[in-house]
Amino acid sequence: MYLEKLKLDGRVAVVTGAGQGIGAACARALGEAGATVVVADMRQERVDACVAELAGLGIAAHGLALDVTQSAAVDAAAADVVARFGRVDILVNNAGVAVSDVRAEDTSDSHWRHHMDVNVDGLFWCCRAFGRRMLEQGSGAIVNIGSMSGFIVNKPQPQSFYNASKAAVHHLTRSLAAEWGARGVRVNAVAPTYIKTPLTSFGIKENPDMYKVWLEMTPMGRVGQPDEIASVVHFLASDASSLMTGSIVVADGGYTCW
Repeated sequence: MYLEKLKLDGRVAVVTGAGQGIGAACARALGEAGATVVVADMRQERVDACVAELAGLGIAAHGLALDVTQSAAVDAAAADVVARFGRVDILVNNAGVAVSDVRAEDTSDSHWRHHMDVNVDGLFWCCRAFGRRMLEQGSGAIVNIGSMSGFIVNKPQPQSFYNASKAAVHHLTRSLAAEWGARGVRVNAVAPTYIKTPLTSFGIKENPDMYKVWLEMTPMGRVGQPDEIASVVHFLASDASSLMTGSIVVADGGYTCW
């Protein structure tokens, strides 16, 4: 009974920013659970590489070049997915940016807008477009990738723009969950710690002093791996979490305990 709830056979899952890191891990996790996976990323070469890798594992995968900041393109993508597969059951909003270590007083308009365009606006365009399809069919699960930075202020790197964008993701998650819960669509989020991906390379690979602080601030004494977040996403996308909506699941190695 319980293992059956984790299976995703017959479901169609869309993962944004799926070309690398957490997104690629989520695509594989959902595919291994039985879902047909739509790999969406703004860079075609990443899409192609991820689709090829999934296909090599026997996972049904379809590629989609998508810039989530373009609302019309997102609407077209949702229409394309439903036309191709007849439905959409899962949306993982993973596409995001983090160009950190910029002080608030030095943050340009363009730097602020870049983070809001991708992390907040793009996420909402996807929730709106794919959420409409889920509401029409009366079922669906959306999982947003937030951050522990939506709860705390990181140190030593200044990144007020990023922190604000992820706090917005968390509250948007709760707002959509409240609006759509009675109509069969669940909306949850994962709030990760530092994960070993290209987005965190500025600290892990390039700034040993910063990385030292990150580890000292984390009770488990390490950064996370993409598959550790993908496992939580899989749970939230599956029937194993059927009573959960509006939840922000913190996966931070204990970082926010202190």
